[in-house]
Amino acid sequence: MPVMDRRILKSKEAIKTAFIELLSEKRFNEITIQDISDRANVGRRTIYHHYLDKFDLQDKLIEEHLYELRKLCESTSNLDFVAANLIMFEYFRLHFSFFSTMLASTGASTFRCRLLKFLIEQLKNNVDITQGINKGLNKEVILNFFGSAIVGIMESYIRNGTPESPKLVAEQVGILLERNL
Repeated sequence: MPVMDRRILKSKEAIKTAFIELLSEKRFNEITIQDISDRANVGRRTIYHHYLDKFDLQDKLIEEHLYELRKLCESTSNLDFVAANLIMFEYFRLHFSFFSTMLASTGASTFRCRLLKFLIEQLKNNVDITQGINKGLNKEVILNFFGSAIVGIMESYIRNGTPESPKLVAEQVGILLERNL
């Protein structure tokens, strides 16, 4: 795999940062490629070299974070829910700007749906409806219930400026998951 030129990485990072900043200031449909170009201090052609349009930019940004979350989930698969959640909530705090902007922007419902789908995918292997407290329940209902709960907690955590430590939130979410899955 070829090593990417540092100038290219720097330009892409500037474009992404500019886009997130603009999303926190304006509605998505009001943002232009020229706005992004001006804020990132790169030419419009540079943006079009990496992205088809602002929709592609947003999509790729979301995919990057979901990819990183997926890698985190894979690396924590042998941990209990509390420890795994701590790593995830630390990631949310580390990338607060992205998550807070995406959850507050006009495109929030799209991002929320993709995040929910991702969380349901991660929880699937932890739901057993053949025995225990979930015996006989509908697996899809359980997955949607817990996926939506986690997204809701994450939204509240991020929108409130992460007032609680990631450790406290992760422990409590982890305990709830362990009790009920």
